[in-house]
Amino acid sequence: MIIKNKAIVADEWTVLRPDAEEAAENVLVAQGRVIVPMRVWQAQRDTLVQRAETGVWLASDDRPEDLQEDIQKFTVIAVDFPKFADGRGYSLAYLLRERLGFTGELRAIGDVLRDQLYYMQRVGFDSFALRSDKDMQAALKGLNDFSISYQASCDQSQPLFRRAQRGVL
Repeated sequence: MIIKNKAIVADEWTVLRPDAEEAAENVLVAQGRVIVPMRVWQAQRDTLVQRAETGVWLASDDRPEDLQEDIQKFTVIAVDFPKFADGRGYSLAYLLRERLGFTGELRAIGDVLRDQLYYMQRVGFDSFALRSDKDMQAALKGLNDFSISYQASCDQSQPLFRRAQRGVL
């Protein structure tokens, strides 16, 4: 189960997590809806691009610009949060949405907790695969922790002071 578009739904995708030592070109990608690591996508692109249902996930040190040529081929792109304190995934999500124009499902995977969801949604995430030990019903409430944001982001292009001047709160 995942949270997608502010609802708990069945997860129709499998996230492929091969051993780090395994060569990317040798990783076996099963049939069906599979989200592969970016290194596997890059090594097996010619084969994987032929498949209708392949997603890609980025590690926190991957460069989303490397997907620019293929970005609209993906139904889903996931960003991995290896640990709660690693915030690089927020920047990756923002770049995917704002600079690269990705319009598909943007999923947060890895060490994803309730307290992060509101901020993740602000930078463009619309689905979340929470850690297995977390309560999804409680996490849903995290998407509505605040009613107004001061800063501009993917979900609000103008900061509060500009919206208030125009009366667009």
